[in-house]
Amino acid sequence: MTAHRSEAFRLDAFEPAYLSLLREGRLAERVEAARGALEACRLCPRGCGANRREGRTGTCGIGRRAVVSSAFPHLGEEGCLRGRRGSGTVFLAGCGLRCVFCQNADVSWLRMGEELDAEDLAAVFLALQARGCHNLNLVTPSHVVPQVLEALLWAAEGGLHLPVVYNSGGYDTASTLRLLDGVVDVYLPDFKFWRSGTAERYAAAPDYPERARAAVAEMHRQVGPLRFGPDGLARRGVLVRHLVMPGLGEESAAIFDWLAREVSPDTYVNVMGQYRPEWRVGLPGGGGAPFAEIARRPRPREMDEALESFRRAGLWRLDGRGLGGAA
Repeated sequence: MTAHRSEAFRLDAFEPAYLSLLREGRLAERVEAARGALEACRLCPRGCGANRREGRTGTCGIGRRAVVSSAFPHLGEEGCLRGRRGSGTVFLAGCGLRCVFCQNADVSWLRMGEELDAEDLAAVFLALQARGCHNLNLVTPSHVVPQVLEALLWAAEGGLHLPVVYNSGGYDTASTLRLLDGVVDVYLPDFKFWRSGTAERYAAAPDYPERARAAVAEMHRQVGPLRFGPDGLARRGVLVRHLVMPGLGEESAAIFDWLAREVSPDTYVNVMGQYRPEWRVGLPGGGGAPFAEIARRPRPREMDEALESFRRAGLWRLDGRGLGGAA
């Protein structure tokens, strides 16, 4: 890519978005609005209606307090997030999706971890900052947005100044994302499936494709294409992850076409080759493996075809972890 194209996505001056809301008193207002959403929960597209403010649980399996599985400086994230000191990653238990190939089933399905109130969760955020992490990376936060906002208010009042990364499976509602407008700096959504039938089979979510399209569009409206600081680390914008799965090359191509056409050809994308058959995929059952068609790693040819689809769509900002040059 040419130098001038890269320079268009550099930010010289930066302050985390939520600090402006804090100074104006609007972060506390956002917390109150989010708390109200727990009373008949519609935070994720499942819309279960559980009164989580009273501790009841819905599809996600999480009640009034967030459950933290782990929190640490993650050195396995995209280079523009991990830097040299790691992305301050908080794995939040529970999930609205039911992906049969989940690589974090102990967190998402089994909800292993510790329940934390807002003050204790804020302490986790501040501890990651004290360890030198470059950002606060919230993994699978869609169903605990009110709890995250409560903790973020505590943490910001206590001196938090890290960029906030919202790392979701893409199964988000636009109404919940609007609670985060002016709060989140970097959106890191998956875009997993293009066809409704595929999403129903592998995630029990036939509405996933339309929800993911609406979510990515709203994220882009809020923060725009991914931009970087002088150190090359992500500061603000959207970074879309797409996991290449066996036999689903046409869906990859459709997703890339949509991103280029309907969001922006400048969308920064990580075309991921890390799929492996986990959790329920490949388990014996009935006449054999219940999901035999995806019970293998993607072949090199399938990865090559996905990358060709990416380029053919007109996208050009490809994450650099072995699959191309970073912007």
